[in-house]
Amino acid sequence: MKIINGSEFDAYWKNESKTAIDDPKTDKTVKKIIDDVRKKGDKAVRRFASKFDKSSPVKLEVSFSEAKQALEQLRANEPSLAEALELSAKNIKTFSQKQKEQFINFEYEIDSGLVTGQRVIPVQRAAVYIPGGRFPLFSSVLMCLIPAFCAGAKEVILSSPPMEDGLPDKRTLAAAAVATAVCGAAEKQIRIFAIGGAQAIAALALGTESVPKVDVITGPGNRFVAAAKRILFGAVGIDFIAGPSDVLVITDGKALKDPDQAADFAAADLIAQAEHDPDARSRALVPNRELAEKIAAAIEHRLTSLPTAKTARASLNTGGLIIVYKDKEEAICIADKIAPEHLELQTSDDDSWIPSLKNYGSLFIGALSAEVLGDYSAGVNHTLPTETSARFTGGLSVRQFLKTVTTLRCSNGDGYEKARNAAEIIGRAEGLEGHALSAEGRKTC
Repeated sequence: MKIINGSEFDAYWKNESKTAIDDPKTDKTVKKIIDDVRKKGDKAVRRFASKFDKSSPVKLEVSFSEAKQALEQLRANEPSLAEALELSAKNIKTFSQKQKEQFINFEYEIDSGLVTGQRVIPVQRAAVYIPGGRFPLFSSVLMCLIPAFCAGAKEVILSSPPMEDGLPDKRTLAAAAVATAVCGAAEKQIRIFAIGGAQAIAALALGTESVPKVDVITGPGNRFVAAAKRILFGAVGIDFIAGPSDVLVITDGKALKDPDQAADFAAADLIAQAEHDPDARSRALVPNRELAEKIAAAIEHRLTSLPTAKTARASLNTGGLIIVYKDKEEAICIADKIAPEHLELQTSDDDSWIPSLKNYGSLFIGALSAEVLGDYSAGVNHTLPTETSARFTGGLSVRQFLKTVTTLRCSNGDGYEKARNAAEIIGRAEGLEGHALSAEGRKTC
């Protein structure tokens, strides 16, 4: 775990912040997959499944009865996990519904005869992609499906790679059943497909004989999935391009009465992020070197008994960083440059930091607010912007499944006449006489 002073950060960041979003080799592969799916549909999807996935099912669509059966098996074999998923789903639903309440229809009279408005309309067909891999992210099923249901999407498509039996991971299927039940969604609102990788994104964006074309695609994935989403954006809406996960912990060692425990909490959360992937980034901001070294020692102690220590250590050795800041102003400046996916505040005066911090995907306030609660069960969404994209966007929410469209209602009045006349003048000045005449013709109405 590297330790540097705040004054060294800019030089460090100049190299560290280079993004790998544009990878020509990956793009070339993905473009070929997209082109093949566009031309050959299901046949291409099955061919790529036989090449990249654990099986290539003859039937790409999976009956929802498989999801219900998977949930029944989970309740029988792992009842505590089933209960945990249901609790998480209820919290995510509650939070998503509260978010939906913030998007409202309205009409507002700007001036006499000029009534402007907004309508909030759910997308008709939304897709959720859930990766398989070593650790199938079945918690992401809840995080993506539930906001789509709460937004009011007419149909939600779940796509996930097939396992050896030709079906997505059983826990992924069980989570889909949990999300559907908790939201009170009709079974006809959800369709499930056993398709993985870039070919899944292509099939969802373009449509095939079996897979319907969708309006928006959300969810995490590897670099091929991310590249496919980026390349196909425009043909389909997306949430954002996800890169390696990251966390930044701001701690002064005083959030708890026991400073050793405060250091250990920070170490635990840095490791939790690092175990995701060797490319994950775990960073901390601390006010003195003594605390930095205490956190580093706590990390080493925890790694000795961690089953995922190999992955975590690879991540921490490559990109783990503890920055010693000289004052709060410097710490905030560094935090906003990093623009972390997850930002944790574990200080003696958390609320004094919050107004100045601008760039983060999700903020975890206080020593008890471990990022892992956001990952799984507290209700906030864990699908968040990475690689500094928190500078311009927030995380997945009902917003990704809603369109806010505008309306205009005009009638005779002073405000209308002023706007009509202004439109005529501007249209003519731009050389668009047809525009000007359209406005001029309404002068005598």
